[in-house]
Amino acid sequence: MNKSKTNMAKSLRLIATDRQRTNILRAWEQKSIAYLVQKIPSWISSDGLTAIGSFGNLMVAASFVMGAYMSRYWLLLSLLGFFINWFGDSLDGRLAYYRGTPRKWYGFSLDVTVDWIGTILIGLGFSIYAPGAWKYAGFMFVVLYGWEMITAQLRYKIGGQYSIDSGIFGPTEVRLLLATFITVEVFLPGSIQYLATAACLFILISNFAETRKLLIMADARDREDRLAKEKEKQTTHKENA
Repeated sequence: MNKSKTNMAKSLRLIATDRQRTNILRAWEQKSIAYLVQKIPSWISSDGLTAIGSFGNLMVAASFVMGAYMSRYWLLLSLLGFFINWFGDSLDGRLAYYRGTPRKWYGFSLDVTVDWIGTILIGLGFSIYAPGAWKYAGFMFVVLYGWEMITAQLRYKIGGQYSIDSGIFGPTEVRLLLATFITVEVFLPGSIQYLATAACLFILISNFAETRKLLIMADARDREDRLAKEKEKQTTHKENA
């Protein structure tokens, strides 16, 4: 039992490297990831997990297409897709840190690219499924989620600490929210258009709030840089005097 607790504590410490989480489900999620990285077979690499996560996004997009042209019950396939995506996307980078083989900038670049492609696929799938003008909700979701991703990258650049969350909401909460909307749509056809529109409005408000925090952080960073330059000039002037 003590060995198991020690391994879990070590795993939690390793997977938390270079990442700050603020989402509601962070405690449960971190413990789950810390447990799972210990169980991943050695022949599965971080890139392999990234591919698995991408396949999950493809399943979600496909479920919308099949829901549009076959039966809306195919939308339930997206629930499995979201879980597969969570598994691959959440564990790929954390597995590398757990194994002591991180490729920080490679992994960062790959994750951002793959997440963006996945978001586009899901938005496109929704646009195929939704009727009439409701298709624009899928387009807005892609735009707003892209805005959120850009904010996260800027926050990393300015603050030096990478966070994939927007306040109390992170990718896991977004997956659960979308999965709930899709499940409701299966039993109440037509509801997803209104729920997706409400989600876009929520993300829009959240993005404005996070952008405001980002600008405050950026302004503080500018002030720090100016003070540092002034001190450097004063030091140089004293040395030359």
